[in-house]
Amino acid sequence: MGKRQSRPWIVSDELWSLIEPLLPEPPLKQVQGRPRVPDRQAPCGILFVLHTGIQWEYLPQELGFGSGMTCWRRLAAWNEAGVWDQLHMVLLNKLCRRTSWTGRGR
Repeated sequence: MGKRQSRPWIVSDELWSLIEPLLPEPPLKQVQGRPRVPDRQAPCGILFVLHTGIQWEYLPQELGFGSGMTCWRRLAAWNEAGVWDQLHMVLLNKLCRRTSWTGRGR
């Protein structure tokens, strides 16, 4: 068995390199306010909520992922943009290439 990752909500550099090109350009801010939470942090917050089962509004600010509402909005916007479907296909293609050259699989 492989080593269990202690924080499975942390997005690795390898996974981020697959996600980032799929993200739409952020919309221009209509009003002044807090700076936008970097896109790299939002998937970690999304995964934290999904992994722990907590409610969005209870996402701890101390983790640095932005508010639960920010992460929820990114999840919804990226879903609307088809990011998750595209990522699913990218990961499946990567898996297929990996299993075909290693001889594993069938």
